[in-house]
Amino acid sequence: MATEAPEHKKHRRAGGRERRDPKAKINGPAYISRNIPTYDVMGEENLLKIEATAERILAEVGLDIRDDDECLAMFKKAGAKVDGMRVTFEPGHVREILKTAPREFTQHARNPQRSVQIGGKNVVFAPSYGSPFVMDLDRGRRYGTLEDFQNFIKMAYACPWLHHSGGTVCEPTDVPVNKRHLDMVYAHMRYSDKAYMGSITSEERAEDSIEMSRILFGKDFVDQNCVILGNVNVNSPLLWDGTMTKSARAYARANQAAVIVPFILGGAMGPVTNAGAIAQAHAETMVGCAITQLERPGAPVIYGNFLSSMSLRSGSPTFGTPEPAIGSMVIGQLARRLNLPLRCAGSFTTSKLPDGQAMQESVMSMLSAIHCGANFILHSAGFLDGLLSMSYEKFMMDADFCGALHSYLGGVVVDDNTLAMDAFKEVTPGGHYLGSAHTMANYTTAFYDSSISDNTPFESWVEAGSTDSATRANTRWKTALADYEAPGMDVATDDALQDYVNRKKASMTDQWY
Repeated sequence: MATEAPEHKKHRRAGGRERRDPKAKINGPAYISRNIPTYDVMGEENLLKIEATAERILAEVGLDIRDDDECLAMFKKAGAKVDGMRVTFEPGHVREILKTAPREFTQHARNPQRSVQIGGKNVVFAPSYGSPFVMDLDRGRRYGTLEDFQNFIKMAYACPWLHHSGGTVCEPTDVPVNKRHLDMVYAHMRYSDKAYMGSITSEERAEDSIEMSRILFGKDFVDQNCVILGNVNVNSPLLWDGTMTKSARAYARANQAAVIVPFILGGAMGPVTNAGAIAQAHAETMVGCAITQLERPGAPVIYGNFLSSMSLRSGSPTFGTPEPAIGSMVIGQLARRLNLPLRCAGSFTTSKLPDGQAMQESVMSMLSAIHCGANFILHSAGFLDGLLSMSYEKFMMDADFCGALHSYLGGVVVDDNTLAMDAFKEVTPGGHYLGSAHTMANYTTAFYDSSISDNTPFESWVEAGSTDSATRANTRWKTALADYEAPGMDVATDDALQDYVNRKKASMTDQWY
């Protein structure tokens, strides 16, 4: 288990210093250790019903594993019934396989002070993932480029409230499909020293991501420690495609962590009813996690989930709605009953602009991740347009909210200082606390001080230009990039990484789809 950085808790409310001393650098923790409990919304009787339904799905319906004969052979050897692509399980079989998975693990960063602990009471925020488009107020919506990809990595590195560099923060569509994973993984390594994710779009690309990590960390270290995550998606309903199973097995084989995530759009890829969709997701995720344990017992794995709803009038996906949010709460209970780390929810929204709708939906979804006990929260910053667009302004607005969540997860500290008896004795009845010794000793860290919100009087706001949140966020991301300084990297390691990337690219012809 990783040792907490010395300032892990001390700077829990350090955001208060940003406004009071504009030159002060905010130091966020490597990750959060939550001081508030998870919120269990479902009772034991109904949890048992959902678990029983998931077991019935696996026993009576089963799921298909396509284009991965080795995976089918593993399940057959483990005692599952295999009929062509269809695999079925006796009740309790998959849960038994999952007992070898660790309930908590460290993902090491190249800067040891930024290593993250995943599982237990720990919370890790990572940027959004997978958007083909990017968006900002100046240039509008456009296809993402490698420059955009690098920009978001730099912004995540500079942000004290994001603990992780993420993965495919946007698709760099100006690089061939079969080569862009090399540029993406290298960018995470070069422009940040936080933990990162690798490619999962083919087994070879997963292997490339892992091999580059061996260059960065050392082969022996990687064999014994987790340094990279791969976000692996089920092809819901009830289908594991070989592209994903082979990538999941590649990560597990190397002792690296796969994040197993079904994406269930209620009424399309799963039942329209919440309980049924949760049961389906539970069945799919358990089988995905089991794949990693059959490949290498004890390999780290994250139980993931992505519930969503849809507009039944138009058929369009909807994000940040109440039903998936409350569903996430139940998912958290199910993951804890399996003793597995959890990835769930994020700053979801269907809004096309970084506006009120965007933040309303994002806050509902993000709070469900906080209260359900999610340990690794992908999509913490930048999610817009139903995940089709990565927004520069929304990134800054979400990151600011992540800062507020550091204080929220810190709970209420109760000690001699916070109980403030000295202040009560100093301030007479009817007096005020503004100039008291207690206020002066605590004012810089007492409250989270947003870098985006405007709390000035109306007249001052008008005199300053009457800017809205998105406009202020536009200024903030430009400042973040202008002030960015790359973390140092050993020259020989950098040369070895670039050599690997160049050799791999030279061995392939460009593929654009």
